[in-house]
Amino acid sequence: MTISAVVWDVDDTLFDYTTADREGMAAYLEAEGLLAWYGGPDEALQWWRECTDREWARFAAGENTFEGQRRDRVRYFLGEPLADAEADAWFEHYLRHYEAAWRLFPDVVPTLDGLGGHRHAVLSNSSLTVQEHKLRTLGILDRFEAVLCAAELGVSKPEAGAFRAACEALGLPPHEVAYVGDHPEIDGRGAAEAGLLSVWIDRGTAGDQAARELAEEGVVHRISTLAELPALVRADTRFGAPSTFR
Repeated sequence: MTISAVVWDVDDTLFDYTTADREGMAAYLEAEGLLAWYGGPDEALQWWRECTDREWARFAAGENTFEGQRRDRVRYFLGEPLADAEADAWFEHYLRHYEAAWRLFPDVVPTLDGLGGHRHAVLSNSSLTVQEHKLRTLGILDRFEAVLCAAELGVSKPEAGAFRAACEALGLPPHEVAYVGDHPEIDGRGAAEAGLLSVWIDRGTAGDQAARELAEEGVVHRISTLAELPALVRADTRFGAPSTFR
């Protein structure tokens, strides 16, 4: 089966979100004199991640707006009932430090160049404003025909509707599209169940034994670097021999 297009996750797939989030939060809290209050940068980041996961789950369930989940992340993180304007200001200050740490993974541009014969799009569980700004700042926005995000779609990964919306934006059936993401369940299983060729880029941020079992079962194709991707999508093995990229 021919793969005509690749749809990409952004955070921790193309963009080194984990490093940027850690460095940005540490720099912000240090500038504000708050690191000691949290016990140190690792403890602060762990708490920020817990706040983020909590509020993002509420947003994904339709219980909050995109802007509201940002504000509530700040309130929960600080433990203070801030007004909207105060929470927005705090988050904007954090963003300046966070954006200063933005970087693509080094395998991204060479892989996009190596897949020049394929079409490309983005599907992210974020908002269009955030991800278009990020991709533009990182210099790769013009590589993608379409950028689709949960905030505007009204449906999030791993729901099949999110992946199918990306295929519809490209005018292609799911079996002609590969999806590449860093999360084995949200990206990997979700894409596979929607009928796409599912590729899990295991950068060490979300993998565990259960995730590796998905790869062993053939639900997703596991790669450890995007340099493996061009050969994989040119030799789609869903209906043939098992992939050697597991």
